[in-house]
Amino acid sequence: MELYYTFSILIVLASFFAYLNLRFLKLPGTIGIMIIAMLVSVGIRLLGDSYFPATTKHFFDLIKEFDFNEILMGAMLNFLLFAGALHVNISDLKEQKVPIMIYSTISVVLSALIISMLVYYISPLLGIKIPYIFCLVFGTLISPTDPIVVLGVLKEAKVPKRIETKIVGESLFNDGVAVVMFAVVLKMATDPTFDVSFGSIAWLFAKEGIGGLLLGAVFGFTASKVMKRIDDYKVSVLITLSIVTGGFLVAQALHVSSPLAMVVAGLIIGNYGKKVAMSEVTKDYLGKFWELIDEILNAVLFLFIGFELLLLPNLDKQLLTGVVAIFIVLFSRLTSIVLPWKFFDIFKFFGIKSAYNKGSLMVLVWGGIRGGVSIALVLSMPEGEYKNLLLEVTYIVVLFSIVVQGLTVGKLAKRVLEKE
Repeated sequence: MELYYTFSILIVLASFFAYLNLRFLKLPGTIGIMIIAMLVSVGIRLLGDSYFPATTKHFFDLIKEFDFNEILMGAMLNFLLFAGALHVNISDLKEQKVPIMIYSTISVVLSALIISMLVYYISPLLGIKIPYIFCLVFGTLISPTDPIVVLGVLKEAKVPKRIETKIVGESLFNDGVAVVMFAVVLKMATDPTFDVSFGSIAWLFAKEGIGGLLLGAVFGFTASKVMKRIDDYKVSVLITLSIVTGGFLVAQALHVSSPLAMVVAGLIIGNYGKKVAMSEVTKDYLGKFWELIDEILNAVLFLFIGFELLLLPNLDKQLLTGVVAIFIVLFSRLTSIVLPWKFFDIFKFFGIKSAYNKGSLMVLVWGGIRGGVSIALVLSMPEGEYKNLLLEVTYIVVLFSIVVQGLTVGKLAKRVLEKE
């Protein structure tokens, strides 16, 4: 009943803020909702205790009890990734499979290492001393672009399709890699009994990553075959819902990556399943259903990111550190994208060409938006000396990423396209 009560309040607030945004701010929907939620959070922190203390305390308790990490990583992420992958043309991804694979794996690791080293050496200059292992924790949680935010922002920014595919392709797959990497590094930081060896880490990555890909393929093809026998839009919607909800439970039981499983299942059903198993009516209903699910959950997600401001006690004290972290994250993003691109000449020998020119690389760097996944990961850390510091810095980076990068990536893409 408490969970229903919480979601009821969030849905009511999301719909009200969406109306205010559409009526007055006229910003992209999800970003507008987040900004209004932040303004409300600031108002509550400044005036709440003085004018409506009981309501303020009740609302604070409500936000604190809402397990953002569990709800996002355990439920919402799977729905949103499946919904996003369902509308991606797999043939577009195939054309750039090598760059997407490199940018969603090697670039994420490279970015985490660059961020961790820069934070480790620069933080003492700001009067903060952070052990390197926790700098690496920060690097792993802030390196991946958020597929949920990227999909939502690019769709509303009307980025050209060929550039959107490149950014979305990377975002869909780097999430699963980053979550596994974060789990390994966090265990190294907090569990002295953890076996830190190449073999154990490689096995964990292979089990989570490859296992997730295989499980998603099984779900996708099985669901497509089943839907082919019935071709009923109501049952087809139920089958896809069961893939997401039941698939998460199976992935958890097998200890494989549920985000990767949902991406692969969505891609297969959205391409192979639509082609061989669905009439036009079923395609239309299924597409609209998951589009609505995507919109509703995105609204709730951005609303909560805005309200997360209520839980940060010393955000103003870490403002300088957060601003420095923004530049570090942008530099690492640029470096981790450009360096692999320089080595693509090697692949030309094998007949593999990259369609990533300098213009699309600029958009890829600026379109690497951080979001709720980074906040959820830092919230999953056990209580300790550095958790609040990393949470506050992460929030500042995410805030800049969503508001500044999210509102300008569409204009940058159009300007780049005009020059090409």
